[in-house]
Amino acid sequence: MPFGLQPLHLVVIAVVALLIFGPKRLPEVGKGIGRAWTEFRKGSREMVENLRDEINKPGEESKHPTAPQPPDSQLASAAAQDNVQGEQPTVFCNKCGVRNPADSAFCNKCGAKIGE
Repeated sequence: MPFGLQPLHLVVIAVVALLIFGPKRLPEVGKGIGRAWTEFRKGSREMVENLRDEINKPGEESKHPTAPQPPDSQLASAAAQDNVQGEQPTVFCNKCGVRNPADSAFCNKCGAKIGE
């Protein structure tokens, strides 16, 4: 059970709530708690959606600095070194510069399509 509550604990909580609020007012209290919980979840969901929208705004450059792209000559020499060492050939992501296997269609780090 969540928070380490066992069925006996829940029964004790229900009996105490019944004694404090009474049988007529207890449904109103439960309904109020349910509405408050629903509003909290709705507000937190909206906040997360707004944050995601702000982060993923199209057409705006990221305000966070990105790693500088190595020159193409360095990329080619790194790929050649991989081939010399007997490892699997690699390609580099144009967006983040991470090495990926040559047969990858998408970057393992940022998810961008390789070759665009």
